[in-house]
Parts: sequence; C-alpha cells; structure tokens
Amino acid sequence: MNQALLLAALGSFLLAMIVTFLAEKKWIPFLMRIKMGQTILEIGPRWHKSKEGTPTMGGIFFAGGILVSLLAFVLPAAIRENDYSFVKIAGLMALSGCIGFIDDFVKFVKKRNRGLSPLQKLILQFAVAAGFLYSMKGSLSTAISLPFTSYRLELGVFYWVFSILFIVYITNAANLTDGIDGLAASCSFVIAAYFLVVSYFAASSSKTLFFAALCGGMIGFLMYNFYPARIFMGDTGSLFLGGALAGAAYWFDTPLIILISGLFIIWEGVSVVLQVLFYKLTKKRIFKMAPFHHHLELCGWKETKIVAVAALCTALFCVVAYFAF
Repeated sequence: MNQALLLAALGSFLLAMIVTFLAEKKWIPFLMRIKMGQTILEIGPRWHKSKEGTPTMGGIFFAGGILVSLLAFVLPAAIRENDYSFVKIAGLMALSGCIGFIDDFVKFVKKRNRGLSPLQKLILQFAVAAGFLYSMKGSLSTAISLPFTSYRLELGVFYWVFSILFIVYITNAANLTDGIDGLAASCSFVIAAYFLVVSYFAASSSKTLFFAALCGGMIGFLMYNFYPARIFMGDTGSLFLGGALAGAAYWFDTPLIILISGLFIIWEGVSVVLQVLFYKLTKKRIFKMAPFHHHLELCGWKETKIVAVAALCTALFCVVAYFAF
C-alpha cells in the first residue's frame, strides 16, 4: 500500500470538500438576495413548484473547489511524473462548465427557464469535444476495447466521429440527470470514487489525486444539495460533471467504460430519446415523464429513494465495470 499517495489523496479530497462547502456557506445568502433562483417549468412534476427560487449555479462552487485542489495536489504530482494530461481533462470539464454557466446566466438575465438554444449549446459542445480529442490524439488509440473481452475494435477515422458524439452525449446525459435533489452529484461521486480506486491500484498519482479532488467536491456540494436542496448545481455544474466523466473515460483510453459505470446516467439520456421518438411516431408516451427519474416520481417514489437506488445501482455498475476491462 502506497501510504504517501493515500495521504495525498486524502488531502486532495479534503481540500476540495472544504473549499466547496465554505464557498457555498458564504455565497448562498448572496445568491438568494440577488434572486439567482431556479425557475421551475410548468411541464415538470407539480410539487417541484415549491422549489422555485432555490439558488442555482452551485456548480461554480464545486468546480472552484476541485480546481483549487488540482492546483495544490495534482499539478505537483504531474510535474514529478512529467505528465500533464490532467490539464486536458480539466480543460474539458472547465469549458463544458463554461457552456453551462453561459446558459444559466442567460436564464438569470432574461428571467426564464431556457437559456441558450439547443443548437447554440450543441455547437459549443461539439467544438469543445473536438478540441479535447485533438489535444488527446497522441495518447489515444483508434481501437476501442470491448468489455469482457481482450478484443479491440479498430474504428480508424470513425473513432473521432464516434468520440465527438459520445462526449457530447455523456455531457448532456449528466445534464438531464440533474433533475432532483442530490441525484447527479451522488451518481457522479460514486463513479469518481470508482475511478479513484482504479487509479490508486494502478499507482497513478495524478489520476488518484484528480479523482480524489472530484470526490471531495461532490461531497462538499452534497452537504447543501441533498433533499431538501438549499442550492442547485445548474447547467454550470451538470455540464462540468458530464465533461469530467467523459474525460475520465478517455483518460483511461477505454471510452466504453462509462457505458457500464455510468449506466444510470446513460439511461437517463436514453429515456428522453425514447420518449420523444415514441411520441412522434405514435402520439403516446412510454414513460409518465422523462427523464426516467421523473417517471419514478410520478410512480410514487420519493426523491430520497430515487437518489439512494440510483447511487446503489451505480455502485453495482462500477463493480461490473471493474471486471469488464
């Protein structure tokens, strides 16, 4: 056991957690004073109306806490190892979060629930994904490892097309998962913890400290985001997390790993696609409401139960992912 790395990981975790928690504690009253609150759509579950006015854009705080920890712990480790690949992952997270920030800010300024248009958001996301992949091209293989096999499927030039679409999908699926208190942050924490364990046993200092910071930021945020939430992460946070999860999969050069470890988040996105397509074709709905967590709410599940089951399922999926590659 590498005790030095374990202690450093603990420090990275605690720093991100404390910075996030203290920032939220200080700024939530300010956000409430300037009425930086969430507007709830009429098409959502009717009881969500009681959450209207809860401060949003909380993703700024855990993004800040995580980035502080990356500078304090991951950067020194990267210098020692002469490996600065974490900067590319951090860049994907930060730029994805910036898209979310613009979206949230437009909502605040215009006092509405819709910010950037879907087309504007997609154009920015495709640009960020393409830039990230370009920066990673020297360390990525165009062959994809298939789970539970030793086989690698060579995609050639189609790898880059697939990867751009894949990253944008993961990012938006994380955004869709952020619909009830603590859901997106809890699932993201479990997946980050999985990557932390894998990195630690691979003795990769940069990765271990990176994912420890990500876990710390999530715990710090969840202290104010568990039901009943005192702050929402907004698109700023959910797109930041989506970028983190997508980037992590490519950091390990096994993109499909997120299909298993992040299966609940993947399903959230799929449920929306299925609902829209089925309605267009039949004028009927598969689910009572999409994404899937809203369907469970309308089936009578409490938010706390949904979050607990989703986190538990994600933990089980991560165990499966551990043996899949």
